[in-house]
Amino acid sequence: MVEVAWALQRLGDTQALATMAPAVDPAVLRRRRLITFTVMAATIMHALDGTIANVALPSIQGSLSATQEQVSWVVTSYIVASAILTPLAGFCAMRFGLRRTLATCVIGFTIVSMMCGAAQSLEQLVLFRALQGGFGAALVPVSQAIMMDTYPREEQGKAMAMWGVGTMLGPIAGPSLGGWLTDEFSWRWVFYVNLPVGILCAVGILALVRDNVHGAPRRFDLLGFTLLAVAIGSFQLMLDRGHLLDWFDSAEIIGETLVAAVAFAMFLIHMMTDRQPFLSRDLFRDRNLKVGLCFTALAGLVLIVTATLMPPFLQQLMGYPVFTTGVVLAPRGAGMMVSMMLVSRLIGRMDARILIGLGFALAALSLYDMTLFNLNVSESRIVWNGILLGFGLGLVFPPLTVLTFATLPPRLRTEGAAVNALLRNLGASIGIAVLVSVLASNTQQNRADMTEKFTPWHPGWPMAGSGVSLDSTQLAIWDGEITRQAALIGYLNDFRIMMICSLALIPLLFLMRRPPLIAGR
Repeated sequence: MVEVAWALQRLGDTQALATMAPAVDPAVLRRRRLITFTVMAATIMHALDGTIANVALPSIQGSLSATQEQVSWVVTSYIVASAILTPLAGFCAMRFGLRRTLATCVIGFTIVSMMCGAAQSLEQLVLFRALQGGFGAALVPVSQAIMMDTYPREEQGKAMAMWGVGTMLGPIAGPSLGGWLTDEFSWRWVFYVNLPVGILCAVGILALVRDNVHGAPRRFDLLGFTLLAVAIGSFQLMLDRGHLLDWFDSAEIIGETLVAAVAFAMFLIHMMTDRQPFLSRDLFRDRNLKVGLCFTALAGLVLIVTATLMPPFLQQLMGYPVFTTGVVLAPRGAGMMVSMMLVSRLIGRMDARILIGLGFALAALSLYDMTLFNLNVSESRIVWNGILLGFGLGLVFPPLTVLTFATLPPRLRTEGAAVNALLRNLGASIGIAVLVSVLASNTQQNRADMTEKFTPWHPGWPMAGSGVSLDSTQLAIWDGEITRQAALIGYLNDFRIMMICSLALIPLLFLMRRPPLIAGR
């Protein structure tokens, strides 16, 4: 039997090998499903809190008597703290174990969420949100590492498809759920909703998850971590506050950019010269990981930026109420779920690079259709466009995760997952900062071009020669319509930029290696 199995493996008949393998114990399968459900819930909880508070900001602002700039720190503090501490997840998992790290972060995240809901001042809420972001930083990378340890390599594609639902549906469902909780109860329930989820996650983790040891832990590189934290924190602050302060016309933005650049340069020098740096140099010798990080950043950009741009497009330009906006955008999540179910069956039977390329191509097709939107676009077209975009992105994430980590040694897996999560978040932050600024700039420029021609002295003036003068009400109506049309062009330009980026990265797929267990060779 051993000789036959060896011969089949040499021939690459992985399906025949699978039929010869002993059946998996039903208790093991049940435990894997429960772990999947538990870590998915932790991932969803973190992903939701990245966006769920955004729609509650006006209510928070009124309740705590804050200005618009002050209340924006409720979101900024969470994002910056999460970004700074995400790289630390790998070290903590290696030093304290995956189980203890994830359980501690889930319990801390839940407790601080209750403190956010009970905050009596803006200062308290900003502090608690920073702590919430800090505890939440490890949830995604450690959950991903637990999934990879729980499932054998040939089943990791299916596992990542299931786990990926939480990573992608959280940012989509967050605004809708936050709006409903704020309208029906109060903004405090945006944070209180984490309590039952957090309790179930903590119990599940402590009861089910077992720690796997992948080598001895390294010493903690305090200097390397400090330099990287300063670089990430300054860069994230620059991205979050740039559009508010008119970018490099502000001394604060210039200062944050310089600090980020200098700190990151010092971190790179330190990493290349230190004997045991904070991030292992071996991590960046893996070609699949390096290329996969680029794709992860772009996929995060397309996922989060479209989720950020579409609600104001529908509400401000087309007059949709909040609830209708959520209903129209919700089918994108359904498209993701369908494609992930499909991916879980295909990922072991065909080249994962084909699935990723097809996913980006479908996303680009959806974005191309969005460049043709106008202010009379139908709800059905928006729904079908969202389903197509969700279906495409659902084809990208599970095989991309598997392919990114396929050639990475197990000892570097958690550290790689932390860097992967960081790049996904930074890709989204960069995309939001750049495209929101492009939108504002294009809107302003388009409006200036339109109003320049929309005067009684221009040959195209609709009332020319009629002798009819317009009153202030009519002029205000026309002015509002010009602003809407100018903003529409700005949105369409943003969609076009994302489409081009999606298509441009597809050729890079050929740089990634196809491992035998995934390709079925």
